[in-house]
Amino acid sequence: MQKRFNIKTVAPNALKAMISLETYLAQSSITKTNKELIKIRASQINKCAFCLNMHTQDAIKNGETNQRIFLLNAWKEAGTIFTEEEKVVLAMTEEITLIHQKGLSDETYTNALQFFSETQIADIIMAIITINQWNRVILSTNLMIGESLA
Repeated sequence: MQKRFNIKTVAPNALKAMISLETYLAQSSITKTNKELIKIRASQINKCAFCLNMHTQDAIKNGETNQRIFLLNAWKEAGTIFTEEEKVVLAMTEEITLIHQKGLSDETYTNALQFFSETQIADIIMAIITINQWNRVILSTNLMIGESLA
């Protein structure tokens, strides 16, 4: 792949805005486990190796198991490995990441209301949007594993 520009150098204010979203999400009520599941699953769908590498390591540091990470791509078929709450978060992640297919369905939204308040759902949506945004920046600039945004 051709080496491309560094987003921090070329568009520092845009990067600052993205980091502001991360700061907001760090203070949200979404659990660390759910945040990492969102980041890993969206990055799998988008085929962002840089983000997959980063967030699987972060998940393990936060206590996630290898088994659950290995099965994340097949979460629907993984039985009770993931909680019902996590399954709703993963369904939201897939439907929002693949927004061009149908978007967040009424069924998934209704299921989310069983576990989360509207504020929490808004935070989950913002977390999904944010990792998709990062995936697109990383993939568009050809940032490779081991390189830095800084």
